[in-house]
Amino acid sequence: MPENSPLHEATHLKVLRLLQANPTLNQRELAAALGVSLGKANFCLQALVGKGLLKMQNFKSSKKKAAYAYLLTPTGLAEKAALTRRFLIRTTQEYELLKAEIELLKQEDSISP
Repeated sequence: MPENSPLHEATHLKVLRLLQANPTLNQRELAAALGVSLGKANFCLQALVGKGLLKMQNFKSSKKKAAYAYLLTPTGLAEKAALTRRFLIRTTQEYELLKAEIELLKQEDSISP
């Protein structure tokens, strides 16, 4: 999937929104919230960390287990805003097209016997 595809951008936007709201989500919780596999969630997180949009902060949740907080970087916050703008433009366009198609279908239905 191309990096700037709408599906790719929508996934990254969802991840950034979820982690901004709850930075301590673990990868399993993130995968469940996104409705994707654990591997895909891990791949997405690594891509966002690699782009400098997220940073991982290690902290100890107990003496036996390390945990991470995923924090949006300033670049990540700016990218989240840009992704949000593009998402709104794209979905508004899709909405307008669907609305026009629904109107056309209603007109076709009203002239049918």
